Amino acid sequence: MLAHDSILVSMAVVLFGIVAVPVAMRTGRRGLLPYAFAAVYTNFFLVSVAAFAMVYALVTHDFSVSYVAQVGGRSTPLLFTVISLWGALEGSILFWAWVLSMYAAAVVWINSRRPGNLVPYAAATLLFVSFFFAILLVGPADPFGVVSPVPPDGPGPNPLLQNHILMAIHPPLLYLGYVGMSVPFAFAVGAMLSGEVETDDWMRITRRWTLSAWALLSAAIIAGMWWSYEVLGWGGYWAWDPVENASFLPWLTATAFLHSAMVQERRGMLRLWNLNLVVGTFLLTILGTFLTRSGIVSSVHAFTTGTIGYYFLAFIAIVMLASLALVAGNSERLRSTGRFDSAASRETVFLLNNLFLTAFMFTVLTGTLFPLVAEAIKGVKVSVGEPFFNRMSLPIVVTLLFLMGVGPALPWKAASKAELKAKLVPPAAGAGLMLVIALVAGARNVYALLAFAFAGYAAFANLREYWIGMRARRTAHGEGWGTALVRLVGGNRHRYGGYTAHLGVILVALGIAASSTFRTEYEATIKPGETISLSGHTLRLKSMWGREEPQRSVVGATLEVMDGSVVKGTMEPRMNFYPMSQAPVPTPAVRSRLLGDLYVNLQAFRPDGSNATIRVIYEPLVPWIWFGGGVVVFGALIAIFPTGRRTDA
Repeated sequence: MLAHDSILVSMAVVLFGIVAVPVAMRTGRRGLLPYAFAAVYTNFFLVSVAAFAMVYALVTHDFSVSYVAQVGGRSTPLLFTVISLWGALEGSILFWAWVLSMYAAAVVWINSRRPGNLVPYAAATLLFVSFFFAILLVGPADPFGVVSPVPPDGPGPNPLLQNHILMAIHPPLLYLGYVGMSVPFAFAVGAMLSGEVETDDWMRITRRWTLSAWALLSAAIIAGMWWSYEVLGWGGYWAWDPVENASFLPWLTATAFLHSAMVQERRGMLRLWNLNLVVGTFLLTILGTFLTRSGIVSSVHAFTTGTIGYYFLAFIAIVMLASLALVAGNSERLRSTGRFDSAASRETVFLLNNLFLTAFMFTVLTGTLFPLVAEAIKGVKVSVGEPFFNRMSLPIVVTLLFLMGVGPALPWKAASKAELKAKLVPPAAGAGLMLVIALVAGARNVYALLAFAFAGYAAFANLREYWIGMRARRTAHGEGWGTALVRLVGGNRHRYGGYTAHLGVILVALGIAASSTFRTEYEATIKPGETISLSGHTLRLKSMWGREEPQRSVVGATLEVMDGSVVKGTMEPRMNFYPMSQAPVPTPAVRSRLLGDLYVNLQAFRPDGSNATIRVIYEPLVPWIWFGGGVVVFGALIAIFPTGRRTDA
């Protein structure tokens, strides 16, 4: 098959590129480098051929291809047929390899004329990672096997993966974010192999690539939360599921790097720390891929497989050992040139921020891996659930919210007592206001109150930085408020992009705190014409109905949203029955408003439509989570683009 042969040829091409770079560096035959770069482009072309050939096989229902026979189905809508490319193990590995080859080609295209040895070694590193995924595609994750006899039809994708449009959005964003972390890793390895690790050029290049991948991973996590909320019918969006945690772990270390990279850029500090963060982030993406695809964790998100987990463990061990050897060999070059001048400084807050983010990462990692380790060593199944994660993470989260307000207010190097008072006291008004609002609303949990108070503090502090800058521009240039804002942000994108991302995180934190603290729910069995009420909302069951769709059978309920005797709208929760699934897949109905969501799920029904069991949940501020995630990504996009001059953040 053409696609399978493309992967085989790509392995040879990639291997050539991996060998050509060190040979060129050691022998001085730099004429080999264009051929190594050509290997990167050729690999992208060959893997693209394989990926698009698979999409063609899916769309044309070529059930002679093993992957199509596994996930294809003639009744599956076209959109879900196409996106089933990443709906199971083999296709997801193929998609990963394609995204990685695209990143590698982009890195070479953008940086091929940069002098020095950094880029060639980075390209060779990306080719090395590509070679690993090519091994998977011709070995345990081969999607191009031939099926005989050819079945007339297939089962279709996993019902959970064809039940919502977000499955066309969440996985690609996740892969772009996950695989994107390979680029900073490649530059870090390239810097160590080339001896250019002490120049900090690698870090400046890496920071923008990391920021791009971080923005995509942030969007992926929010989209995944939204998918869980809209599809699974439980009214939640985060359950500390092992696969959810797998995407969160590299996000935490990448967030730490983006903050400490500024310290290295400004003060020449934390060089070794930053290098380890980059390497650790990449290893966590591979670990997350292992958890998702090895079949060792139980999750609605996980794939099932055979021996592929051993390949991932071997790769993780190789990368870890090689990275440790490289870091040890470059330890003399990684000494910091600056020092901490005062505890009351921005770099000190960034260091604390890094320590708490790292502690958060280890907390989540421990809770995720402990059941696996316990079962492997003692053969005992141990469950680590939400209580552990919430109890261990809440103190860290509220501290990070507080630091998010303190960091932007403090100057670099040192702040005087007068500066501390002028910068840190005013935001206390925001903390006090949010605390009063939370108390009036009925919050009594200590961590919930701290979360609201520190979110208010951080929001006030970050918004105040905009206010100070805009007021200064108005005074100096006589600009209007809108012009002053645009030019302020445009003149220092790194700094104000970061503040914007902070505001997005604060919105997410408020949405999570409010929905967790003030959530109410009620379940009842009612007949048509009867009502169910919760938190000032009244729903009347109008009717039950059913219909046949090409790929599924649907049973739903129509409920009228009442304001007294006036109908303000309708909601239609459903149950979807797929041929390959024994249990129905719910589609809850969600009515979103600025202050919260009315969430309705159909729990059970009588076949004759005489009654239905309805679960109603009111979740305050949940829309703030999705909007806040968008603000985070918007802030990252602002910070990605250069200002044309040096920034101070």
